[in-house]
Amino acid sequence: MVHRTSCKQSSTLNRITGSEVFLKLENLQKTGSFKVRGAFNKISQLSDEECAKGIIAASAGNHAQGVALAGREKGLQVTIFMPETTPEAKVLATRQYGADVRLIGKNFEEAYAASKKEQLLTGAAFVHPFDDLAIIEGQATVAMEMLQQCPDLDTIVVPAGGGGLLAGTAIAVKLIYPSVRVIGVQAQSASAISSIFHGTTNSPIPFSPTMAEGINVKDPGKLTTKIIQSYVDDVITVSEQEIASSILFMLEREKMLVEGAGAAAVAAVLYNHLPFNSEKTGIIVSGGNFDIGKLEACRKISMNLGKANSF
Repeated sequence: MVHRTSCKQSSTLNRITGSEVFLKLENLQKTGSFKVRGAFNKISQLSDEECAKGIIAASAGNHAQGVALAGREKGLQVTIFMPETTPEAKVLATRQYGADVRLIGKNFEEAYAASKKEQLLTGAAFVHPFDDLAIIEGQATVAMEMLQQCPDLDTIVVPAGGGGLLAGTAIAVKLIYPSVRVIGVQAQSASAISSIFHGTTNSPIPFSPTMAEGINVKDPGKLTTKIIQSYVDDVITVSEQEIASSILFMLEREKMLVEGAGAAAVAAVLYNHLPFNSEKTGIIVSGGNFDIGKLEACRKISMNLGKANSF
């Protein structure tokens, strides 16, 4: 089973934004990320026949750990394809959960393609990182918990890559409290969902390395995109400097190490990118699996932002 993670206020964010800000701490979840929720939900629904040949997945890191843990709990053989650029800490953690890790490709898309070829050869059950209704339903439990813990929120801010967490959040929120606004956040360097949402896909979509590797997805899911277009209120982007500065902010002010994807959602509020005023804002801090070897690079990037050290 997964943890029911805490939802805490940040007095510093309250002061900076002039509103009440609540952090849903999925960085404290099992495996250090919300991804384990979807993985457990999907794998729990597989039949014995589907599981007989094992399970296979592709991931930039967090989904891999979630699938590996969920598979181990059910006694299944797990094979994970990860990009060669995946932080070593995420690779090691996935192996420690018992999965067979194969490092293939320069990005998620190449690892995903390799995993699908292997799945066709072996007949293993495929656990998609985001474009699957069972995965989306699992991720929706983050928002369901958050609305129970903080029922007076008027806005929830969610990081988005493939769109599973954002789609799940939107479904849960609009079914329970339809007046609550749901805002997706992407890195400017990987803004596919934002481009689709705002109808700018005819223009070149930025896609380059980002500190938020957990949401560095070039091709978001078809199902997740459909849900996002139907239920999400807006999708915005934040810069690399803002992401880096928000990682340092969380470390220095909240005494928490969060990864770039979670920091992206923090950055949207910290740097006043929300498209409207919010009196009670919830932020989903999606994960905490940050490569501490990148802290110095993070500091250097954040120094390019004038506000970086003014908190």
